[in-house]
Amino acid sequence: MTSAAKRRRKENVAEPAPKITWKEIKRQKVLLFWAAVIVIYGIIFYYLPLGGWVMAFQDYKPKDGLFHSAFVGWDNFKFLFSDATFLKVIRNTLAMGIINLVSTFVMAIVFAILLNEVKSKGGKKVVQTISYLPHFLSWIIVTGILHDVLSGTGIINEILMGLNILDQPLNFFAHPKFFWPIVAFANVWKETGWNAIIYLSAITAIDPSLYEAASMDGAGRWAKIKHVTLPGIKPTIMILLLMNVGNVLNAGFEVQYLLGNGLVQSVSETIDIYVLKWGISQGNYALGTAAGIFKSFVSIILIVIANQIAKKHGEERLF
Repeated sequence: MTSAAKRRRKENVAEPAPKITWKEIKRQKVLLFWAAVIVIYGIIFYYLPLGGWVMAFQDYKPKDGLFHSAFVGWDNFKFLFSDATFLKVIRNTLAMGIINLVSTFVMAIVFAILLNEVKSKGGKKVVQTISYLPHFLSWIIVTGILHDVLSGTGIINEILMGLNILDQPLNFFAHPKFFWPIVAFANVWKETGWNAIIYLSAITAIDPSLYEAASMDGAGRWAKIKHVTLPGIKPTIMILLLMNVGNVLNAGFEVQYLLGNGLVQSVSETIDIYVLKWGISQGNYALGTAAGIFKSFVSIILIVIANQIAKKHGEERLF
């Protein structure tokens, strides 16, 4: 370990926490009050409902309740993993989660870099404002727009037929092979502008003298992006990527539910839709709870792995 690394490590050692006194408590009473409200809210609405997980290990009947329903152990989980439909649901959720993560993540970075290269401040503000407006639209509106655009009389079919690529209108929502790209496009269109905001903030924090030095060395725009902008926002990229890894199984519910139909059900159904179908529509609360627990368990594992990678990345930067 170099002397500079040792010195940085010593500087990063946390100072001892100040002693808590009644005088300090009185001074911070407003903050403590609202902190207590948030803690109580979390306990009531986030932790107490976890008691319902016991349904996954029971043959739960609403009339019997949690305390009198028959205990069946791991039977519900065994049924899940022997059900071909649930295995397809896992595949669909993982596939759409990864596709959405990669597409929205990459497009947000690309959009932020391209927007940063716009010289006109007024034009940049207009483009940025327009780009993140779709974030505030509900999925009902977004899927309605997609249905209109991709319908038989929509603009996409008109363009394709005008270019003689198609002889007759194509029903995009009747072909399973188009469903995942449509979902990915919907997420990119809705969230790219909003996700790019944090990258734009990271870019503005880069020292302008680095760009000046690159210009003096004869670097063009692409060279500046490659050697100054991307390295400058690399920590932000890594942090957001690791944070989003835990949400891979949150592939979505609204867009798949609203765009899905019987013709594409084999590729549109996610774990959330499976839970809705079994837990609410068919009244099998135990099976729906088991599916939800599986999703939570996998998400926790991914978050722990991402956290370990983040710690390792931090140590490599330190030493």
